[in-house]
Amino acid sequence: MTLRQCWQQLLSPERLGAGAAPSAPERTAFQQDYDRIVFTSAFRRLKDKTQVFPLSKSDYVRTRLTHSLEASCVGRSLGALIGREIIARHGLQVESGDFGAIVAAACLAHDIGNPPFGHAGEDAIREWFKASGLLERHAMTPAERADFVRYEGNAQGFRILTRLQSPANPGLQLTAAVLATFTKYPRPSFLEKPLDGNSGKKFGYFQQDAEAFRRVAAATGLVERVPGEAWRRHPLAFLVEVADDTCYLIVDLEDAARLGFVSYRDAEQLLADLAGSSISHGRLERLHDPKERLEYLRAKAIGRLLESAAAVFLENEAAILDGRFDAELLASSPLAIPLQAILRLAVDTIYTARPALEIETAGFEVLGGLLALFTDAVEAGAGCQPMTARERMLLKLLPPQFLAHGGVPDANPYFRLLQVADFVAGMTDSYAVDLYRKLKGIDLPGE
Repeated sequence: MTLRQCWQQLLSPERLGAGAAPSAPERTAFQQDYDRIVFTSAFRRLKDKTQVFPLSKSDYVRTRLTHSLEASCVGRSLGALIGREIIARHGLQVESGDFGAIVAAACLAHDIGNPPFGHAGEDAIREWFKASGLLERHAMTPAERADFVRYEGNAQGFRILTRLQSPANPGLQLTAAVLATFTKYPRPSFLEKPLDGNSGKKFGYFQQDAEAFRRVAAATGLVERVPGEAWRRHPLAFLVEVADDTCYLIVDLEDAARLGFVSYRDAEQLLADLAGSSISHGRLERLHDPKERLEYLRAKAIGRLLESAAAVFLENEAAILDGRFDAELLASSPLAIPLQAILRLAVDTIYTARPALEIETAGFEVLGGLLALFTDAVEAGAGCQPMTARERMLLKLLPPQFLAHGGVPDANPYFRLLQVADFVAGMTDSYAVDLYRKLKGIDLPGE
């Protein structure tokens, strides 16, 4: 297969479960995907989900919603930058904006599966299921157990897009190109040994959703690693990673300076090292407000990162398409060293700031408490333990979309527990805290 043929398949407009998507130059199928994501309740809930500083009282600090919007803007620019060259190289019969639209839609949804309290929330869900004894109590396959003990927001995101949001369809019926680009780790949970430098412990889909991803992989022609189980990334997924990393590193640094966790001088120097020769020192000297100086340097740093990432991608295009290139684009660029300096500062100062750690630690109690309450309720409802009056009430509080048909807990323990995880993971930070306090009697409704 030629590179041109590879790209034509990778840009598949086939909608999962709905056939080929109708498209027009003024609003392509991939732009339609972007709009579908924007109008979902799962996307709206990102406004109250942790980026770095949980439950922040500042109206300046980013949330997952603003982070996702910023990442989609960066992703669109990067996709368009690369798309123009790829189209020129191979004479692809696609719209010039398709590359940017696919990457922008995938970036918009890249955090849609994050539970409350960010990555600490993922840890809380994993640790609770490990300690609960439920996974040993029931007959599950090792692969099904792995979905809980290695619980992953990326897999939850794929589940939201293809199953939970608009369940009657099911899912949003996005194009295969967008879903494949969204899936940063195209592998299941039970493959514990990393298949490349990027995968680590992360995975892209739960066992219940494995067949859906197989259809996505087949439609886009992803290169197989493990037949029917794991694949090489979609090439445009590398661009989503760049957009995400660029926004969270550069923008988190800006947020931290505004909140006083990092000095403006240190933040300026780090961004200036990234921006390099793109800085107009005359303009910078005319800016006296440290916030404005930081905003200027942030914009210049992002622009230089995109140019550098695009150069690495285009230089390695053939190796990326056939799966021989696995490295992060920015790690392979000349800007890797100044980026590492920002990452070290973030790890040492920003991500370990006391207010963030205090609330994230409390998140273990909140999410663990909610999981305990609602799993007891569904276990009792499924006849696995005696039903108490409290569990009967809790079962009524569980929305029907997280139960089987007929409004009762699913007879299959894997599906039953996964639906409780769906319910808890879908909560916003504030709602999780509020519900926990009410159910524990700390706050009474109406007070």
